[in-house]
Amino acid sequence: MLKLHFAPNSRAGRIVWLLEELGLPYEINKMAFHPEALKSDEHRQRHPLGRVPVLDDGDVSIYESGAIVEYILERHKNGGLKPAVEAPEFPAYLQWFHYCEGMTMPPINTIVVHTLILPEERRDATVLGQAQRLLTKSLVPVNETLAEKDYLIGDFSAADIMLGHSVYMSNRFGCVTDDMVNIKAYIERIEARPAFQTAITMK
Repeated sequence: MLKLHFAPNSRAGRIVWLLEELGLPYEINKMAFHPEALKSDEHRQRHPLGRVPVLDDGDVSIYESGAIVEYILERHKNGGLKPAVEAPEFPAYLQWFHYCEGMTMPPINTIVVHTLILPEERRDATVLGQAQRLLTKSLVPVNETLAEKDYLIGDFSAADIMLGHSVYMSNRFGCVTDDMVNIKAYIERIEARPAFQTAITMK
């Protein structure tokens, strides 16, 4: 059985969401989102930097959320969430799948550092403001592509699990502006999915 090493409020939520959408059986090793758990010698044997998620599948151990999503879809896909290579939607699927870590997550990481992780005296309001503006700017193309689609490539796909998770977080950080009506509606659709509800409420 697949085993997911998980901490709340992390990218590991994407993997729970995917597993729930696919209806795959899995077990969870829940850890606190705290250095005492994540930087332990035991967990560093799974991930050298002490991060989550990590997926165990028999003799296979793999980390990086995007890599885990692709691994599950290829070896346990149970019907999909990914268009065929020859499908016209495939290039857009690849683009939005990777847009997440390339464009939206770097400023989100900075926002998290300067609002949650660093002690107050070490937080930099200028750096935080730059990251917030960059995140909002990175969401403009997402809002535009959702103008005539319910999901990023039309039908729900793993690209929505990758990018949708970070769009949801962007909204929580106040970086989805009120005029981004397509993204606001998209977030409502995501939040209504039972698999997402399971993933986001897992503590």
